[in-house]
Amino acid sequence: MISSQFAIARFRRDMTLGTLLNAMLLAGVFISFVLGGVSNSRFGDVLLLLGLGAVWVTLGYQSMKGSRLAAGSPQLIAAGQFDQAEHQIEQALKTFSLFRSSKLLSLHHLAVLRHAQKRWTDAAQLCSALLRQRLGALKGLSRQSRLILAESLLELGDLRGAHAAILALYSERLSLAEATKLLAVQLDYLARVNAWEAMLAGLESKVELSELMNASSSARSQALLALAAKKAGKGDWVDYLRRRAELLADASELASARPMLAELWPASSSVQPPANLGGISHSE
Repeated sequence: MISSQFAIARFRRDMTLGTLLNAMLLAGVFISFVLGGVSNSRFGDVLLLLGLGAVWVTLGYQSMKGSRLAAGSPQLIAAGQFDQAEHQIEQALKTFSLFRSSKLLSLHHLAVLRHAQKRWTDAAQLCSALLRQRLGALKGLSRQSRLILAESLLELGDLRGAHAAILALYSERLSLAEATKLLAVQLDYLARVNAWEAMLAGLESKVELSELMNASSSARSQALLALAAKKAGKGDWVDYLRRRAELLADASELASARPMLAELWPASSSVQPPANLGGISHSE
């Protein structure tokens, strides 16, 4: 299994080497065309250009191989095929590439894999390294990396670092998937700092958005909102949200992952949704 330190070191080395090689190839072309060549023979200049072209094509082919390896790993991670994804990402990182995008994507995919494996320290280190880079056309990776970084730091108990990562996302234009992920991370953070009133701000919208998450994230988010409602004395919301969470996940598992949620299930009880919650559908 490739370590985060090795991956980051290899990434930095290849980025530096790629920049130098690109500069040398461009310098060779510049000398041949602009400065009249390095020899008095036109044939020699043509050979130089052919040689530079051959080097570029060879390195470009290697770079494309790395890009293809990197491109296939997200599907493997989503399918839970972590070992195969690990192999592809490792090969992509070890394959030299002239293209910055290939190396940036490989490092990002490794961070996604470590996050899926719940290796929070590695995921945080990889995202931090990626966010220090100039992403250019891949600036969308910064939003995904900050989300992974925020969640990983929360799991590690670094509330200050998680808050900084969350705060940086407020000025970003997020997709719907990113907005739902941010809400899940934000609720987790606010619950840890006992910011119950902040959690309940725009409650109806948060409930609707949480229902677009995957089952486990939706259950946890609605359970956290139920806990905030309980702290604020909103009994109807407590019952409704707790019941929604119970439909999506086992209560004991939720409480095991977040012990503070045990307060919602001190004993088994029947739960009915509130009569009127601002137009939110109660249909199952």
